[in-house]
Amino acid sequence: MSTATTRPAPDAQEIRHDWTRQEVEALFALPFNDLLFAAQSVHRQYFDPNQVQVSTLLSIKTGACPEDCAYCPQSTRYDTGLEVEKLMEVEKVLEQARAAKAAGSTRFCMGAAWRCPKPRDMPHVVAMVKGVRELGMETCMTLGMLTEEQAEELAEAGLDYYNHNLDTSPEYYGDIITTRTYQDRLDTLDHVRKSGMKVCSGGIVGMGEQQTDRAGMLQALANLPQHPESVPINMLVRVEGTPLADEEDLDPIEFIRTIAVARIMMPASHVRLSAGREGMNEQMHALAYFAGANSIFYGEKLLTTPNPRANQDLALFARLGINPEQREVAQAPENPSPYYYDATAASA
Repeated sequence: MSTATTRPAPDAQEIRHDWTRQEVEALFALPFNDLLFAAQSVHRQYFDPNQVQVSTLLSIKTGACPEDCAYCPQSTRYDTGLEVEKLMEVEKVLEQARAAKAAGSTRFCMGAAWRCPKPRDMPHVVAMVKGVRELGMETCMTLGMLTEEQAEELAEAGLDYYNHNLDTSPEYYGDIITTRTYQDRLDTLDHVRKSGMKVCSGGIVGMGEQQTDRAGMLQALANLPQHPESVPINMLVRVEGTPLADEEDLDPIEFIRTIAVARIMMPASHVRLSAGREGMNEQMHALAYFAGANSIFYGEKLLTTPNPRANQDLALFARLGINPEQREVAQAPENPSPYYYDATAASA
């Protein structure tokens, strides 16, 4: 089978950090087929299009969070029937990590419902990081806001990624959260980046925001001094008892548009399908992968919300010819599969 010649990925300096809102909104306004073609073309310059990075997320401390995030069932401000659980024992976390590795995950993510970790918590989370690293897995944590010192401590322990989402646009943020500011979030990302850890940061769509807010969220992420290595795009999971419980469903096409625009704006980042996958059918998953999504959370639960079962993901991967990614890919593969090609080169 003949294939097009693969062109090297663009130099890093060609990755932009100066997007205007008008430019981002113009991407959203493209005809759907044109947008997906553009996104897939960019995706193939940086990644093998038939690989998806697989992560597992575990809630290591559930509920009793003092924040007022309108989407979150873990907030103490909302009566959602969630059972509060204290911080897990280190060995129990490692048991879950071993099971995740056996099921095919390469990255183990640990989330705690805190505004920020307390000094007494840090030795326990550091032990978790070290233990998971010893299993040969990448590590990620989301623990709320971090001080510079806490970020440095986690980095010294070997934490690979830290997740802290911007959630939405700066303009819409105050409608969703009032207990911490947008700048608080940016400050935590800055502490994480300066510590040497990789950044995982994205947002949530379907919270009643407008398309311009989705554009604003991606603009804020893409105009950071360095793009997040992972960009999770969450679909709102409506939970009874939260302020967003009765929010209308987001148009699935609009969700795919968001994935595609994220791929174009942050071409070397992994764009992750996160919360909300339980409500997406196979066709929507396939479109999302075509639009440039190349990372998923794998397993039956994401913190406190459902997620497709692992065997369903593997079955769809088999039908689509997708393989779980075994290593980070930041540019076109040196030895691509017979089905790999650079769409931009092919159309030149």
